[in-house]
Amino acid sequence: SFTMNTYLFMCDLMQFCGHSWIFTNMIIRFMSFGKDSLADTFYSIGFVMRLCHLLSVLEILHILIGIDKSRLFPRLLQITERIIVLFVVINSQEEVQGKYIVCVLFFLWNVLDVVRYTYNMLARTGIYYLPLTWLNFSLCILLYPLSVLAEAFAICVSLPYFESFGTYSIKLLFPFAFSIYFPYILKAYLLVLFIGMCYIIQNLFSERKAHLGTGNIKKKRS
Repeated sequence: SFTMNTYLFMCDLMQFCGHSWIFTNMIIRFMSFGKDSLADTFYSIGFVMRLCHLLSVLEILHILIGIDKSRLFPRLLQITERIIVLFVVINSQEEVQGKYIVCVLFFLWNVLDVVRYTYNMLARTGIYYLPLTWLNFSLCILLYPLSVLAEAFAICVSLPYFESFGTYSIKLLFPFAFSIYFPYILKAYLLVLFIGMCYIIQNLFSERKAHLGTGNIKKKRS
């Protein structure tokens, strides 16, 4: 319906504005302060980044109730992996927040999201600009694996701090002795992360073929 389409457009617009602000802020800060700007990337844009990723959880709800026709499982994996890395790994360890890998990761995330939400906004108004369509379904195939590698590196960097501080590690004494050592969970999650990456890349190639096939290109041009 027009109302639902307008609502989805506004959600995409808010995400576009948020990620565009982050991306522009990172570029301006780097041009102004050079490498010195990388260490405090999280402190300058972390709040807006967290806000945008919390808002992205709504996309799962939109798919579940049927107002968004995107596939649920690939989108759920992508959002979940970002939430875990951003809120559980980076946000909980102040020592990790100043690492250069955080800046690299935020840059990759925002390049992908600026393009994706721009495409989504235009698509909801019935506009399919072919170069943007090609960029949206091609750039993600290149940058998504790089972003997963950056996420894995951020997790590896955080492991010594989780081991030293015991963050999220739990030892239960009643009714039976049981310990949860969080670094082990993160190491196991690395395997899950790369398995999920293989699945999502396969899905990205399928989406690219569906949207950039010869028949679809001719249809959108007409």
